[in-house]
Amino acid sequence: MNPFWSMSTSSVRKQRPEAEEKTLSGDLRTSPLRASTKKQLPSIPKNAVPITKPASPATSSQSTNGTHASYGPFYLEYSLLAEFTLVVKQKLPGVYVQPSYQSALMWFGVIFIRHGLYQDGVFKFTVYIPDNYPDGDCPRLVFDLPVFHPLVDPLSGELDVKRAFAKWRRNHNHIWQVLMYARRVFYKIDTTNPLNPEAAVLYEKDIQLFKSKVVDSVKLCSSHLFDQPKIEDPYAIIFSPWNPAIHDEAREKMLTQKKPEDQHCKSMHVSGLSWVKPGSVQPFSKEEKTMPT
Repeated sequence: MNPFWSMSTSSVRKQRPEAEEKTLSGDLRTSPLRASTKKQLPSIPKNAVPITKPASPATSSQSTNGTHASYGPFYLEYSLLAEFTLVVKQKLPGVYVQPSYQSALMWFGVIFIRHGLYQDGVFKFTVYIPDNYPDGDCPRLVFDLPVFHPLVDPLSGELDVKRAFAKWRRNHNHIWQVLMYARRVFYKIDTTNPLNPEAAVLYEKDIQLFKSKVVDSVKLCSSHLFDQPKIEDPYAIIFSPWNPAIHDEAREKMLTQKKPEDQHCKSMHVSGLSWVKPGSVQPFSKEEKTMPT
């Protein structure tokens, strides 16, 4: 707080003459004198701001983002919760994600490719979200194992997300769009400005060799599917070999389980008036029923 703003009345009283103090203690009708002492407070200088702790460079850089600087971690937590809710609602086919237990800024995921050049591919990945989301740069998506693809870095395994999100626009771009883009790149191959030039050249010049390397890449990822996660986290996605004693029962429940609502709807016999009787133009007709004789 500015020292001028925190000046106490006790400090003002020290500046008063002793006669004034006696007058105040002897007669309570000296309110004009008390009012006059308030005028002794110096006026607030121009451009004065409250004194706060010195801001670190990281904090000062984030303060340019007004909303994030105002709400801080609470706004960030709410934004990530809203983003994950959107991902669940989108129901992206073959894409599954799970936020990390250690940090909400890190999401674990896996993509299942059903058809196309990368058919039967199961690619695990991690999404890294900037700490000043959604005002910062776009999230990063890194595959656990580099996939042979023109838009995937052959060394780091990072997908070229900035190709689709050159500038991340808050309230317009969302994480589910990044996941949808990561799925789409395996069905629609783009070779412009590739991160893996070899894959791009083979796709354009020798498609058979490209397919062969893609098959090898898919097999490599499948062979490491049961490996322990690179990051120790209780929420990391882990695959285990098929165990009939455990998985058969779960599979049977998934295949036979029906929604109670569907069963209830099927058990109900809907009857009543219809707008138009089938085969006629008569409105509000009732279905004819044959009475048992």
